[in-house]
Amino acid sequence: TQHRVWRGMSNPACERALQYKVGEKIHGFTVNQVTSIPELFLTAVKLSHDNTGARYLHLAREDTNNVFSVQFRTTPMDSTGVPHVLEHTVLCGSQKYPCRDPFFKMLNRSLSTFMNAFTASDFTQYPFSTQNHKDFQNLLSVYLDATFFPCLRELDFWQEGWRLEHEDPSDPQTPLIFKGVVFNEMKGAFTDNERIFSQHLQNKILPDHTYSVISGGDPLCIPELTWEQLKQFHATHYHPSNARFFTYGNFQLEQHLRQIHEEALSKFQKIEPNTAVPAQKHWDKPREFQITCGPHSLAADTSKQTMVSVSFLLPDITDTFEAFTLSLLSSLLVAGPNSPFYKALIESGLGTDFSPDVGKGFEDDQIEALLHKIEIQMKHQSTSFGRALISYVASCWNHDGDPVELLQLGNQLTKFRQCLKENPKFLQEKVKQYFMNNQHKLTLSMKPDDKYYEKQTQIETEKLKQKVDSLSLEDKQQIYEKGLELRSQQSKPQDASCLPALKVSDIEPSMPFTSLDVALTAGEIPVQYCAQPTNGLVYFRAFSSLNTLPEELRPYVPLFCSVLTKLGCGTLNYREQAQQLELKTGDMTVSPHVLPDESDPDTYEQGVLFSSFCLNRNLPDMMHLWSEIFNNPSFEEDEHFKVLVKMTAQELSNGIPDSGHFYATLRASRTLTPAGDLQETFSGMNQVRLMKRIAEMTDIKPILRKFPRIKKHVLNCDNMRCSVNATPQQMSQAEKEVEKFIRSLGRSKKERKPVRPHVVEKPAHSGSGECAHGNGSQIIRKLITDPTFKPCQMKTHFQLPFPVYYVGECIRTIPYVHPDHASLKILARVMTAKFLHTEIREKGGAYGGGAKLNYNGIFTFYSYRDPNSVETLQSFERAIDWAKSGKFTEQDIDEAKLSVFSAVDAPVAPSDKGLDHFLLGLSDEMKQAHREQLFAVSHDKLAAVSNEYLGIGKSTHGLAILGPEIAKIAKDPSWIIR
Repeated sequence: TQHRVWRGMSNPACERALQYKVGEKIHGFTVNQVTSIPELFLTAVKLSHDNTGARYLHLAREDTNNVFSVQFRTTPMDSTGVPHVLEHTVLCGSQKYPCRDPFFKMLNRSLSTFMNAFTASDFTQYPFSTQNHKDFQNLLSVYLDATFFPCLRELDFWQEGWRLEHEDPSDPQTPLIFKGVVFNEMKGAFTDNERIFSQHLQNKILPDHTYSVISGGDPLCIPELTWEQLKQFHATHYHPSNARFFTYGNFQLEQHLRQIHEEALSKFQKIEPNTAVPAQKHWDKPREFQITCGPHSLAADTSKQTMVSVSFLLPDITDTFEAFTLSLLSSLLVAGPNSPFYKALIESGLGTDFSPDVGKGFEDDQIEALLHKIEIQMKHQSTSFGRALISYVASCWNHDGDPVELLQLGNQLTKFRQCLKENPKFLQEKVKQYFMNNQHKLTLSMKPDDKYYEKQTQIETEKLKQKVDSLSLEDKQQIYEKGLELRSQQSKPQDASCLPALKVSDIEPSMPFTSLDVALTAGEIPVQYCAQPTNGLVYFRAFSSLNTLPEELRPYVPLFCSVLTKLGCGTLNYREQAQQLELKTGDMTVSPHVLPDESDPDTYEQGVLFSSFCLNRNLPDMMHLWSEIFNNPSFEEDEHFKVLVKMTAQELSNGIPDSGHFYATLRASRTLTPAGDLQETFSGMNQVRLMKRIAEMTDIKPILRKFPRIKKHVLNCDNMRCSVNATPQQMSQAEKEVEKFIRSLGRSKKERKPVRPHVVEKPAHSGSGECAHGNGSQIIRKLITDPTFKPCQMKTHFQLPFPVYYVGECIRTIPYVHPDHASLKILARVMTAKFLHTEIREKGGAYGGGAKLNYNGIFTFYSYRDPNSVETLQSFERAIDWAKSGKFTEQDIDEAKLSVFSAVDAPVAPSDKGLDHFLLGLSDEMKQAHREQLFAVSHDKLAAVSNEYLGIGKSTHGLAILGPEIAKIAKDPSWIIR
């Protein structure tokens, strides 16, 4: 495998693309520009479509994860959410693919690494990515037909947008209510107070045109949208003359162009789309607004939950260099503890008036740190590099800026350094021009209002009443019949045979193996070396066990980890440390981990993972920083610590609306395995609440005093292993630096006993790809086991003031290496695609829901932004009955396999290769065995595992719900209400 990997550094895709000539005609397109962008290892080819004027950008790069995207400039003039409802509805069937919901069906007929659609303020984008050539053509065909020739059926508009329907569609006596996927999604989105704030900010600072409305839809305006308006919006906006196409990767450009021309563009003539956004007129004096939002149930001090911002209108996004300079300038002003903003505002403990002091300018080191960050970002290979590039150019290109100029970061950096050299006051003048003397300035403040959701509900109730009161008896009868028709549509078995599909035989039978070296360094510390094409970066990780840590300190480990690299170390105070981190590394992070065992659900490893990366030339500096953090961390700065605690508590609290299903399923699995409780302590609602308590403490010193005790158990090399991913040329330097780091660490004088007596020593499984130095040294993992553990059922409802629910149910089954694990994994996918998606999203109106199986053998059902709670739990039970009855076909199973394999074979970045072996002790041989078990899953096995593991009484279940009060549950003594 070694040989194949290194050839990847040459770049045939780029070289091939450089052959195109400006003016060349290819399949109805003309080449307008061919530009090499060596700093991103790619060649950009810009084309336009002769007949329609559609624009096209191809980025050729030697990357197998190929990306396609088409985007339309969508500029709505009201808040009915028309672009967003349209984005959902075009994916519900098209001329060539008239079946219901081809988008979700393709998830199971493809090996895509990504499929989605996004509505931004002023464009709508449809991206996908895949590594398989035939798959690319299949998905491209479905996406082109969906966007240019959708059915836009009225019932699909009802399902995806909004409708009036009886609470129980089969019973006309139940009240009429609003339903619809986008309607519920937006209700959920606006439980996020940061979303409310940013939405108002955009609406108020750009009040003259499309930015003054909510493109995703205001839940109170969505019911004004009509089906006619939806079809009209599609006709005017989804036209090739208003479209921008983007492809990326190592597939042939000609094939893409031919397919796009033949299947879509050749059927259109050019129009004038009239979707341009005029420039916002500048104000002659600043403006101020106050708004309100929902209460933060879990934020620290509610009296201190006012959010304030001061915003300025800057020049047009299409002025590439000015935009580049201003983004650097805003980082210098506000990012990190060295910025004037942080010093003036956050540290002083005041939300005081922040006016950048223009006189001083910025230190050279601050500017260097920022430019270093850009250099690292260009070199760091992520698996979604192509998608990141689309997002980066989308807005600028949408307004006719030049996307190629935007990608030439090298040119912009050179020009920026040149400007600074010629005029040392270059940045101060920009501050003066855009901040000090800018009258287009908005001050926005937002306060929580305890009655916020009540008021929203009241307006919604009034709106509903108006709608219902205006209905004639005939209208009501029609609504009832439409509701029944929608139900029967949703419940019909679906024929998806019109859609293209890969076959299971298209999946690679075996996976590529990764070669690793494990060596004992400084006597006894195992270090795993993995040679990879990392573009001149070195990735270093260390894992340190928590086995000896006293129980009462455990809850504080996540906070210890998050502040460890931010409080100063050695001779550096926290400001100097932040500067060094920025100047010398891409990042240094510390996080607690609970790693399940691959074969025993009652066994797990607990520890802290240290991760970091840097440019080759900075490796000695980075390793020196780690030495200082391990040996001389500072736990003195209590004022700065207080700031970090408040920020952490706030982030956790703000994150709940986005990750509610994560918190629900974590809580539901808490009592099913010995590791569950620790996972809940580190990452669950328990941690959110603990952080809220700490943030509210007047004296925070007692918390800081716990940290030196935690340090003793974690920051030494008693139970440690390390890993390095770098290029082969870099390995010998890396070995020296890692050895130096390990030799600098302390060891305990006397051996500390683990707190939990049952420790199992397990060597990591080494495969044939792993060559051990000399004595066959290995990574030995010390796992905790609890032979007396008994799983038990627990049901918890966290009452939170949201208008939607997050529901989780977990079942203890069997872990990774058990042969039945593969069958349960496929089963979860079959249940999601063939049962739960219909029940929870289409009928129930939740934004998402499904089933999945975790590595540790916890089988999980979940729903996300769900208007229902108890009903959803009933859907989970029905899903199990459905699975036991074996009502699925061979085709369903094959589709589930494709879907599971697209995750199993998702691309892995060079920086993360070998990580499963390092953390979980998994060898490539074990993964290949699991792969073969997945291929072998059959109908009989699926029926057998649903009977054996999922039924009530077969295994232990845990349940949890986050969301508002539920009368049924409040009366049920088996539920714990928190």
